[in-house]
Amino acid sequence: MGRLIRQEGGGGRLLQRARIDPVVLDFGMGTAQPLSKSVRLNGFATCLRLEKVYWDVLSDISQGNDCSINALLSYIDREVHLRHGGVKNFSGLIRVVCVMHLMKAGRSSREVLAEQILVG
Repeated sequence: MGRLIRQEGGGGRLLQRARIDPVVLDFGMGTAQPLSKSVRLNGFATCLRLEKVYWDVLSDISQGNDCSINALLSYIDREVHLRHGGVKNFSGLIRVVCVMHLMKAGRSSREVLAEQILVG
């Protein structure tokens, strides 16, 4: 399954069949909306900007651990400082933590996206 796309270049047009899964492109755009939230990391107030889908995953992780999102983020921050001396891009680290959590749960990225389509 694919769609014909036009590529321009080299003096002519070329039609090519692209392998694009339309389900992946049809997710609710609300999940990609960046949200800034004030959080406390080990007593320090800061602002963290993540897409809504990551805040949803953080909420699931925190509920599974019977803690708040702030407590979860503080734990991650503390552990990264103790084990690796910190990180320059904390938002990026949190995105990776969310993806790794979903992968560890045994769900493929397609399953995660399909769920977001139904929810989002």
